[in-house]
Amino acid sequence: MVEAIAQEGKVRKVCEMKGVILAGGNGTRLLPLTRVCNKHLLPIYDKPMIYYPIEILKSAGIKDILVVTGGEHAGAIFKLLGSGHEFGVNFTYRVQDQAGGIPHAIALAEDFADGEKFVSVNGDNIIFESLGPFAKEFENGKEEARILLYETTTEEASKAGVAVLEGEKVTKIVEKPKVPPTNWISVGILFFTPGVFDIIRTLKPSARNELEIADVQNEYIRRGTLRASKLKGEWLDAGSVDELLRAGNIVAEHAKQKGKD
Repeated sequence: MVEAIAQEGKVRKVCEMKGVILAGGNGTRLLPLTRVCNKHLLPIYDKPMIYYPIEILKSAGIKDILVVTGGEHAGAIFKLLGSGHEFGVNFTYRVQDQAGGIPHAIALAEDFADGEKFVSVNGDNIIFESLGPFAKEFENGKEEARILLYETTTEEASKAGVAVLEGEKVTKIVEKPKVPPTNWISVGILFFTPGVFDIIRTLKPSARNELEIADVQNEYIRRGTLRASKLKGEWLDAGSVDELLRAGNIVAEHAKQKGKD
């Protein structure tokens, strides 16, 4: 897992941005495990899944974190995380009444962002490097959005938002293509200025009856204000049973290796 800067509740301030963790959705690919449990409470090795995006944000020194979750299991999320004191952060909560897609969940962060830049992390994402350098660059940069790219397999790319590249420049995000143009995918760690909320208000639901994050990214590409950075280390998500098992095994190996160092 990402090596957090925070230790024993102490967080070194790296950036002034706020963080958002998206922990809603129905978790249908994880049924029946999610029938009575929010998927972000399922274990990845020795911790609940949602602990990993918290560590991702803490690795950038982010202390103010909004957790967006569904109403059905919100109480369990609240009980687990509390005020944030245990983690050395401050949690705020918003309930997403229905699963309307990632932009729909991000839109709930408008008041929390309060006109400032922020970073959104999907609740099932795990990385093994610090978010700090990316956050610092975005905080001090002029781009309106930044995405993180990870090179995966063609099979996995066909299930994700794939970046079409010209050199290092992203020219388009293609959602779940049958034949991926590249194996570079946009992972669920997204940096935005507050202008993203105006873009979300213009979106129309897709055939899945959800707002699509690829539409947001493509609007920034059209404007020429999106920048992409490539992850050097491994990236994992845990949206299906196989991914949950794989993530747990990989995190366990990293933990064991760390114990030997």
